[in-house]
Amino acid sequence: MRKRLVIALFLALLSLPAWTAPQRVTLSVPDMTCAACPITVKLALSKVEGVSQVSVSYPDREAVVTFDDALTSIEALTKATSDAGYPSTPTASEATPEGQ
Repeated sequence: MRKRLVIALFLALLSLPAWTAPQRVTLSVPDMTCAACPITVKLALSKVEGVSQVSVSYPDREAVVTFDDALTSIEALTKATSDAGYPSTPTASEATPEGQ
């Protein structure tokens, strides 16, 4: 009986990542004023726990971030860019499940 319980708990833990879907948000970063700014923004966002991918566009003044919403939030992402000297805000699209 105890062995079955341990196996059931183990299988439940294995399926845990399936309960959360990656999220993607586009952040507007208007204070990027030179071609080197995206490097700082990308580095700041990459250091946030739960971030799996960051793409920063200097011409568009935007950062697209894929993250695990169980580990971080949009607020944490905007704080990271602000702390790096580049305040950001989510665009109108907000966070959406990956692939939508």
